[in-house]
Amino acid sequence: MKTDVVVLGAGIIGVSTALHLQARGRSVVLLDRRGPGEETSYGNAGLIERASVIPYAFPRDWRSLLRYAGNRTPDVRYHARFLPRIAPWLLRYWWHSAPSRLARAAAAMLPLIERSVAEHDALKDAAGIGALFRRMGWIVGLRSQQSLDRAAAVAAALAEYGLDYQLLDRQALSALEPSLSPCMVGAIHWRDPVNVSDPGAVARGYAALFQRRGGSLARGDARSLEAVPGGWRVRGVTGPVQAREAVVALGPWSPDVLRPLGYRVPMAVKRGYHQHFALEGGASLAHPVADIDSGFVMSPMTLGLRLTTGAEFAPRDAPPSPVQVTRTRALAAQLLPLGEAVEKTPWMGCRPCMPDMRPVIGAAPRHAGLWLAFGHAHHGFTLGPVTGKLLACLMTGQAPDIDPAPYALNR
Repeated sequence: MKTDVVVLGAGIIGVSTALHLQARGRSVVLLDRRGPGEETSYGNAGLIERASVIPYAFPRDWRSLLRYAGNRTPDVRYHARFLPRIAPWLLRYWWHSAPSRLARAAAAMLPLIERSVAEHDALKDAAGIGALFRRMGWIVGLRSQQSLDRAAAVAAALAEYGLDYQLLDRQALSALEPSLSPCMVGAIHWRDPVNVSDPGAVARGYAALFQRRGGSLARGDARSLEAVPGGWRVRGVTGPVQAREAVVALGPWSPDVLRPLGYRVPMAVKRGYHQHFALEGGASLAHPVADIDSGFVMSPMTLGLRLTTGAEFAPRDAPPSPVQVTRTRALAAQLLPLGEAVEKTPWMGCRPCMPDMRPVIGAAPRHAGLWLAFGHAHHGFTLGPVTGKLLACLMTGQAPDIDPAPYALNR
């Protein structure tokens, strides 16, 4: 099979990139070992997080560090034997989280965040999957007045970004979500974000649009990518795929493909889990609700209430651990009457994270025709379409409306 571009990775980043390249006249093969949206893009809170204008930084106050050091918190967990391996990356993450450097990261990410909803809108309308999208925002709930006051101060400090939010006391929160218990004293209702009822179905819907427009899906091993005269070749299940250009959009597996080519990508993964539950006693939840004090999100999904955990620092391919799901399930049961789990075992995925809290988008510095799009951390689902558009502009020689320099691999 010969094509203009082979895109490696059929998650939300790869599918969006394939669509935007296709719209600019390129023939594209989208290759993955699994189906579209079946890896990292499947497991998230289902938020297009337009309000997340400040990246998730490493905590720098000693109280938080001491709290996490005990390894008993529901929002962050680590494998003790893994700490020596990831310590250098954590140190770089901590360094980039200093106020001045965090401000630079926020400025770099803002153009992507600002366009996230509009670029999703364009693709979901074309794909005919608008029923999966709900413009209800999400609710950040707090369990104490002190936490609520602190969250209100943080929200007020973001006034320059023009975000739409409402401060909710207990009564107002109960009016929006009657089934929530009084454990939460109040909340911030962020109205700019868009939520979806099935993130995996969104990726599949975009992939179906790609196919309807003439694109090809292929199964294969992205790690077989090699440079050949005139471009790149990768092994597919039904035979080799050869292309003039290749895009690495493999999320946490991107370094596996780039390492043999001589690239050392300073990327780590934050593992995360989710599990769906039924609600008992006629209870319901209309909005995604984050329990910030405990570090998890509850999202109404097609399969039931999706309970998502915080971050786990562990080897990417280590066996799953049920610890965080067990901890968060007990805390979530204080807020809503959780029933039986829909799945027998929790789902686990990996968020690909760069220490400076911004993704890699652009050309590989030492190989002509090799392009990169990965490392979106907590916002891969949010930034899939806008990333695809930016990269497609760079690859086809169009002037992008976002400066790509902050996302270069050699930054």
